[in-house]
Amino acid sequence: MGFMNFLRRQLIDIVEWPEETPRVLVHRFERQDNEIKNGARLVVRPGQMAIFVNEGQVADILGPGTHRLTTANLPILTTMLSLPTGFVSWHKAEVYFVRTTVQLDCRWGTPQPVMMRDRDFGVLRIRGFGNYSYRVGTRHHLLERLVGARSEFRCEEVEPQFETQIVSELSDSLGELQIPALDLASQYNEIGARMLKNLEARFGALGFELVSFAVASINLPDEVNQAIDQRGALGALNGMMGAYSQKRAADAMLAAAQNESGNGAVFGMMAGGQLGGMLGQQMQPQMAPPPPPPPPQVVYHLAVNGQQQGPYNLQTLQQLALTRQLTPETLAWTAGMAAWQPAGTIPALQQIFAGVPPAL
Repeated sequence: MGFMNFLRRQLIDIVEWPEETPRVLVHRFERQDNEIKNGARLVVRPGQMAIFVNEGQVADILGPGTHRLTTANLPILTTMLSLPTGFVSWHKAEVYFVRTTVQLDCRWGTPQPVMMRDRDFGVLRIRGFGNYSYRVGTRHHLLERLVGARSEFRCEEVEPQFETQIVSELSDSLGELQIPALDLASQYNEIGARMLKNLEARFGALGFELVSFAVASINLPDEVNQAIDQRGALGALNGMMGAYSQKRAADAMLAAAQNESGNGAVFGMMAGGQLGGMLGQQMQPQMAPPPPPPPPQVVYHLAVNGQQQGPYNLQTLQQLALTRQLTPETLAWTAGMAAWQPAGTIPALQQIFAGVPPAL
C-alpha cells in the first residue's frame, strides 16, 4: 500500500478547481506535501484566476485555459534525492485558485446612526442602507495581504471590513455634498455615484474591485419625520380649512333638512338660504364685478308755437339748431329747472349754438 502511494505521488498532476464552493474567494490546490511535479497541467476555468507560487514566490498569474507548469520537482528523481529529508522534497510549488466572478447584492447598512448637520433641523442622526457588488482584483495583492498560506479565504472574512469603509465614506460624502435632509430622497443616485468613486481606492488597497454601489434609503429620526408630516398637514389644512368647514356645515344642514318633522322642514329652508349665501360668498371672489351703469342721458323739451315738443337729446337738438328749427330764443326746459328759459341762456345748450354758422 505504501509503495502504491509512492507511485501516485510521482504521477504528473492535473491541477484544477472543478467544484467551486459558494462564498469561497480563494482555494489552494491540495497536493501532498505541496510537491507539484514538473510538467503538471493547470486547468483554469472561466470566472477563475490561478496564482502559481514556486519556491515561496509568486511566479505567475494565469487566466482561463490550460497551462503547463515548470517546477524543480522531477518525478521519482527528486523524491529519491530527498532521502535525507524523509523523501519530502524541499522544492515547494502551490497553486491558488481565485474566483473572479462578481459577488452580487452584498448588503450594507449603518449599525449605528451617522451624524449629519442640516440647515433646517440642525444636527441629525441618520441611517443608510443599500447594496454593492465587488470582485477580486486582477493582481495578487489579495494573496499577499489577506490570504497568506491558508487553504481557503471566504467572503465573510472581508465583507465586515467593507462595511466599515462604507459607513466611514457615507459620513464624509454627506458632509461634503451638504444636501438638505428634505432633499436626500431625490439625491440617492448622486450620493451613490460619489461614494463609488471614493471607495474604489479603498477596495483596491485590499486587492478588490468595487463594481457597483447603490443607496437604497436614508432614514431620518422619527422626530424629524413627525415634524415633516405635521408641516405638510398644516400646509394642506391652511388651503382646505375653508372648504372643509363649508362641507361640514352643508352636511349638517342637509341632515337637518331631511328630518320629516315640521322643525326639520323649517330648518331646511333656513339651511338652504344659508348654504346659498355661503356658495355666493365663495363664488363672489372668483367673478369679476359688473361695470357701472351708464350715466343718465339729459333730454330737453321745447315750446314751439305754443306747443310742447320733445323730449330731445343733445344730438337731436344740434340737428335742429343747424336747420334753424332751434334758435337761442326758443324756450326749453329739462328736469331740475324751475321754469322755461330761452335756449341761448342755458349753459348746456350754449355750446350747440356756438357751432351753428350765422345766416347768409
